[in-house]
Amino acid sequence: MLDLGRTFLQSVERSPNALALVDGELSLTYAQWHDIIVDVADGLRGLGLAHGDRLLVVLQNRWEMATLHWACQFAGIVIVPLNWRAKPEELDYCVSDAGAKAIVYEPVSAEAVMQSPAAQQVPRIGLDVAPGRSAGFDSLLTKVAGRANSDADAHAVADDYSLILYTSGTTGKAKGVPRRHRQERAAALAHVAQNLYRHGECTLGVMPLYHTMGVRSLLAMALVDGTFVCARRWNARFALEAIARHKVTCLYLVPTLYHDLLGDPAFASTDTSTVTKLGFAGAPMNDGLLKRLSAAFEPQLFVNHYGSSEVYTFSIDQDATKKPGSAGRAGINTRLRVVKLDAGTPDDFADVGEEGQIIVDLLGDEAFEGYWNRPDANAKSLRDGWYFTGDTGYIDCDGDLYVSGRVDDMIISGGENISPVDIESVLSLHPAVDDVAVAGVKDERWGQRVVAFIKRREYVDAETLDAYCRTSDLVNFKRPREYVFVDDIPKSPVGKILRRKLSAGEYLTDESNGESDRQRSNETIQKQTEINKE
Repeated sequence: MLDLGRTFLQSVERSPNALALVDGELSLTYAQWHDIIVDVADGLRGLGLAHGDRLLVVLQNRWEMATLHWACQFAGIVIVPLNWRAKPEELDYCVSDAGAKAIVYEPVSAEAVMQSPAAQQVPRIGLDVAPGRSAGFDSLLTKVAGRANSDADAHAVADDYSLILYTSGTTGKAKGVPRRHRQERAAALAHVAQNLYRHGECTLGVMPLYHTMGVRSLLAMALVDGTFVCARRWNARFALEAIARHKVTCLYLVPTLYHDLLGDPAFASTDTSTVTKLGFAGAPMNDGLLKRLSAAFEPQLFVNHYGSSEVYTFSIDQDATKKPGSAGRAGINTRLRVVKLDAGTPDDFADVGEEGQIIVDLLGDEAFEGYWNRPDANAKSLRDGWYFTGDTGYIDCDGDLYVSGRVDDMIISGGENISPVDIESVLSLHPAVDDVAVAGVKDERWGQRVVAFIKRREYVDAETLDAYCRTSDLVNFKRPREYVFVDDIPKSPVGKILRRKLSAGEYLTDESNGESDRQRSNETIQKQTEINKE
């Protein structure tokens, strides 16, 4: 199998003059970008990084970040991308755990770098005159006298490590997920196939390049000689302007970002007609948002992708609105099954319709082989050749997978196992609900009680929502016993609901009495209700 450096060379050789990268006013063809990538790869070697060494990068989605990713693939260096919002102790842990030989960062992440003792022991390449740097990014682009000119070929093979992704777990220390070139390429090829990408696609590069979704978008565009439009920090208005300006053809986002796009006042006046393919991952999308997106974009393809950093693809549903909530079936490189919640082996199958834990075959082409320096995590998650995901779900009578949440998110109330996702899907369809999350809160009688946290689009009260749930197909024991109206739903940087914060009371309540909203909401609610009935 080709390594990733040679994968990029394919695009350079096929389409040297095709537009490859856009960042603000900077536009680069594949030939132009390749020249810069080779220079940066040469600069990293000149800095003392050798084949197999790790480079920690703490940058937003800017052209330098995308360039460093590819330069590492050419040089055989392992890139370790980290959240640019990382706290000093998080960064310090990752520098030490990964054994990073150098760090690249920018002003927004400079404080964390400067407060990390481990970071002070290695070269620090700072962009935009970042404080605390030992060299500037330009030093990677400048030929050093006496250094042999690098050729344009790749210096890695398919079995070399490509990168280490640190999972953004909500509890405990982050886990490093090392992935080889062949695993990354297989995942990118699957992404192209499963999203039906064609030659010359253009995508918005907004999912962070420290996250598997962002990396996949970057690699997939190279496979189809496409264009990666950098979005340094999420901003719905900028995203809409970029879609219109660059004629973006495909979007791959977490549900939260789609929600923001539709909510921006400029959406209605922005030409988004070039977007024909929508894909989402990272978190379930509620039924209400599915309907709104389908009506707004009228996409030719609407893909629900379910996976992880460890095994990129678990399952795919290429018609997300046909069976809302369905994650479809195993991806083209994957085998999966659902086992009982207390299963000790991968052969303890759950029955059809029975909620259990989702597990994935580690022999799949996209699967990792184990965590970096974490035998404890391996012992918990890797059993008999299968990856125990920690996700709960069930397979219906048609053979389609439904993901109901995390094992840790399961609400146990009065002895019943209750999935938050089922309840969220019902409430999301109410026209006054803008966003919703459900969590378990300690209760002396029930152990936990089901609480729905609601961000309102229009005025609605608890009694109305309770009556709505009573008339839905939601079984009675799953019905929320309390409704809390909040300013916002707490989420991780990649859009995952932080239920532990809700359970712990870490949120701001919506104190508005809603009288003016109540007066103007009737017409909007009636209109949305009719859409939901279609």
